[in-house]
Amino acid sequence: MRSVMRPRHSVLGVVLALACGCSRGPDTASAPFTPQSDTEVLEQVPARATDARARERAALRQELDAQPRQLELAVRLARLELKEGRARGDPRHLGWAQAALSPWWDEPQPPHEVLLLRATLRQSRHEFDAALADLDAALREDPRDAQAWLTRAVVLGVRGRHAEAEKSCAPLDTLAGALTATVCRAQVDSVAGHSGRAYARLSEAMSRRGALGSPEEQAWALSTLGEAAARSGDTRRAELLYAQALAADPDDAYTRAALADLLLDLNRPAEASRLMKDHATDDGHLLRRVLAETALGSAEAATLTTELASRYAASRLRGDTLHGREEARFALHVEKDANKALTLAQANWEVQREPWDVRILMESALAAGTPDAAKPALTYLEAIACEDPGLLALATRLKKAAP
Repeated sequence: MRSVMRPRHSVLGVVLALACGCSRGPDTASAPFTPQSDTEVLEQVPARATDARARERAALRQELDAQPRQLELAVRLARLELKEGRARGDPRHLGWAQAALSPWWDEPQPPHEVLLLRATLRQSRHEFDAALADLDAALREDPRDAQAWLTRAVVLGVRGRHAEAEKSCAPLDTLAGALTATVCRAQVDSVAGHSGRAYARLSEAMSRRGALGSPEEQAWALSTLGEAAARSGDTRRAELLYAQALAADPDDAYTRAALADLLLDLNRPAEASRLMKDHATDDGHLLRRVLAETALGSAEAATLTTELASRYAASRLRGDTLHGREEARFALHVEKDANKALTLAQANWEVQREPWDVRILMESALAAGTPDAAKPALTYLEAIACEDPGLLALATRLKKAAP
């Protein structure tokens, strides 16, 4: 699941794909790095860094350096960094967003906007309990904050607390409009294994609404609809919807990754690789490129595999556990180490409960020849009365393989 960031009391704004989980390079939220000399290269900056968005952020940073406790400047810069992090899949922007908010970061009761942004950043790092605490505090201050309700629904959905997530969508009917509330509910339905219902409700709402608002809003709704179609087994429609979402917002990293996963499932690795080729700063995107090149048996596969393995190793050294799901996929499908994949998938299961978390746990248990290891996933699917055919098919295979 992913939420849509919006300025308070305004229309939908930036789509923020935080649920994908990615990390690269040093932890920018920790102690600052000091170069040893003026000639040391800190970063190879892509050409796009000269664009208008980069200039705007640089100008804001300069202003904020002169006035570090200027709240309006800090909030504006943090939002822009979050948006850029979504577009580029580069988590360093999350660290820079936190840096902008540093004067208030450790306060128990920071200004409302800081509280909401802190919750969003904590969500991105899988600090879900801390994120929920911030969101609950924000809603005590302002029960009419639509963004707080939406983000709360996302966090609860990722954690598998679907009934609570559904309740968090309800205030959006009056605070943000029927379509936003319907997209929120569709996301909850979809992660809860009821993608057919999610698709039906959301497609009906979108047809009534007609043209959507901003490109980000269009991409959010179309991508949510595409996920529901994919999970309910309608892959052709899902591919079309993902393509439409990317046409509306080419910077939508969440949808790009979802489309790559679909292409991989459809045994179209060459197309998945082309889709990911220019997005290697994002570990999640690089994973999908590695999966594609491995399936193709290409000359690039070994080099890309080594690069991704080194990133995962660096993350573990930092104590970063954000990559559990993705690294389990890497271990299973690239390294061909089913036992390692299962260990990673089991650890990831303790943190989140989205469909991919269910899937990788079941796939790893099957590959490792230990179907009983997937019992938590099977119990979960029964508890939520899952209807999605892909997960049910895996569950059937596990039950047949059980001693």
